[in-house]
Amino acid sequence: MKPPPFEYHAPSTIEDALNLAATLQNAKILAGGQSLMPMLNMRYAFPDHVIDLNLIPELAYIREDGGALKLGALTRQRAVERSVLVQKLHPILQEALGHVGHIQTRNRGTIGGSLCHLDPSAELPGVVTAICGEIEVASVRGRRSIPMAQFPAFYMTPAIDEDEIVTGVSLPLWTPGHGFAFEEFARRHGDFAVAAVSVLIELGRDRQISRAAIVLAGIGSAPVRVAAAEQFIVGRAPTQDVLAQAAAMCRDVEARADAYTSADYRRYLAGVLGGRALTRAADRARAHH
Repeated sequence: MKPPPFEYHAPSTIEDALNLAATLQNAKILAGGQSLMPMLNMRYAFPDHVIDLNLIPELAYIREDGGALKLGALTRQRAVERSVLVQKLHPILQEALGHVGHIQTRNRGTIGGSLCHLDPSAELPGVVTAICGEIEVASVRGRRSIPMAQFPAFYMTPAIDEDEIVTGVSLPLWTPGHGFAFEEFARRHGDFAVAAVSVLIELGRDRQISRAAIVLAGIGSAPVRVAAAEQFIVGRAPTQDVLAQAAAMCRDVEARADAYTSADYRRYLAGVLGGRALTRAADRARAHH
């Protein structure tokens, strides 16, 4: 299929892009194009204007700054997957990116594009939610940060205004040597997840869990944080029994059904994958403690 007609714009600075976003009606932002182009070709989206960010190099970066890992919105997923700095600071990102499409799609796909597309089964929104990341957005009116937990407004709809553009994501650092794990079940490698789990664990000096994050993807219309399980394991030693009880809590969530998968099956997967992720994250935390 062919996309509907639209006017194409290729600004070379972020200021030019923001001015276009502020003045053009019914405009879409093009980053990597791995989500937008199929939607255009299948006539799911009908923009009058497409604003291509690919000529703005300042939107592509990977750096540590102010106690956080900073990623530009136009940073390619493959660059994050291969980054030594990401491996040091937030290795769960690289583990999750191994499940995102294929190398060809990750070569073009961007961090900002994936987060803005907000597919319920996408890997990156769940991981960024677990890390407690903040989405950095800009408009001609100024700049602001949105906690990832507040970023989804509706199904596949970010909580940004029409004239705002996502410029980057800030990922606060966890303690060096923290435990992490990403687990996913998909019908085929590279497909969107039927269910996925992101887990982060920190241990205190007493070798008890001092901090934890457990986030499910593919289960609801947005990433689901299993706060009850997090609260349960904090202050306890990461024993097999404690982790098993937390995994069982991952099943006690509201899940969506679709033409291929029932809600009950998604809840079952949440428990199984949650158990695997919790175990691996705890093992990694103990190994570095």
